[in-house]
Amino acid sequence: MAASLSMSAAARLRVAARLPPARAPKRKIEGMTTSLAREGLIEKGRPLRSLSTSTWRLAQNQTRDTQLITVDEKLDITSLTGVPDEHIKTRKVHIFVPARNAMQAGVNNTKKWKMEFDNRERWENPLMGWASTADPLSNMVLTFATKEDAIAFAEKNGWNYDIEEKKVPKPKSKSYGANFSWNKRTRVSTK
Repeated sequence: MAASLSMSAAARLRVAARLPPARAPKRKIEGMTTSLAREGLIEKGRPLRSLSTSTWRLAQNQTRDTQLITVDEKLDITSLTGVPDEHIKTRKVHIFVPARNAMQAGVNNTKKWKMEFDNRERWENPLMGWASTADPLSNMVLTFATKEDAIAFAEKNGWNYDIEEKKVPKPKSKSYGANFSWNKRTRVSTK
């Protein structure tokens, strides 16, 4: 009895997940899709390749449920986080876009906004010479997609912030022929 209940439960789960049964007869793909659609196991237009059921449902639900809950009030989570007041009231964060690394030719790593905390007191171990700090947030750097996200996160946590605006480089028109231009002093004598 227990085995039959588990088999029927598995069959119900397969139908609920809209997957073909485990012992489906081997047919041609075109015939299989129509026969499975007739039996109500799959819908027309759904892919037959193996997709995770949860992934498929999430993709379907993203198009249906696009309503978001918006809160008009300023959200303050400082009482919920459990962080001591000395790390909330006296902290100042710096929001910036990092500069391009000298070893890097592209600018892809300069598109995210970073948030880092101010430096607190550090001390040096006299025996080993290691620098130490009692600040748990000193080495933490957070990454955000936009400046507004970083500002909202800082305000939500009750931190004061300063923003360093993004520096957009001016594109320079360069060509090899400009080195030999007759009206520009691009080639200067070394003597």
